[in-house]
Amino acid sequence: MTQEEFEHIAPRLRELMLSVGRSFFGNDDDAEDVAQEGLVALLRFIGRMEPGIRHDALAVRVAKHCCMDKVRKRKTRNSAILQFHDFTISRLGGRDVGASPHEMLEAKELHEAVNNAVQHLKPSERRLFEMRQIDGLELDEIARLTQIAKPSIKSIVSAARKKVFEEIKRLRT
Repeated sequence: MTQEEFEHIAPRLRELMLSVGRSFFGNDDDAEDVAQEGLVALLRFIGRMEPGIRHDALAVRVAKHCCMDKVRKRKTRNSAILQFHDFTISRLGGRDVGASPHEMLEAKELHEAVNNAVQHLKPSERRLFEMRQIDGLELDEIARLTQIAKPSIKSIVSAARKKVFEEIKRLRT
């Protein structure tokens, strides 16, 4: 397939990838990322794609892989942020300094429980929860970025926080 042929089918493939991203993440920002990454991935294999064939199934498959890559990157990022937070607290006089092995194990288990609980949230809840709780964004900024009303954001983040606490409580009993 030539570059020109690819450019001709790219808008249709992009729409398919956007659809996959929206249904997976529940928002347009992540869907745009999926579509962009997916088209770049397809472009790398343009020479192997046969012209005249519908490549819809390939586009959907690539989009699903992009979604999973995005989730993996978030898990890694969230884990790194929480580990840095734990390290910082322990070095700056938090209760972890000089902690016993038992206390350190409990802290590690709690850290893992929080990561697990956050991953169980719906993608749309997780996104707003992370923006508010991890990234530390204010409601006004989140509303501007997501085009969601502030009262809705407060409600969703509150519900997500409650789900995280309930999941942690369930895991620790």
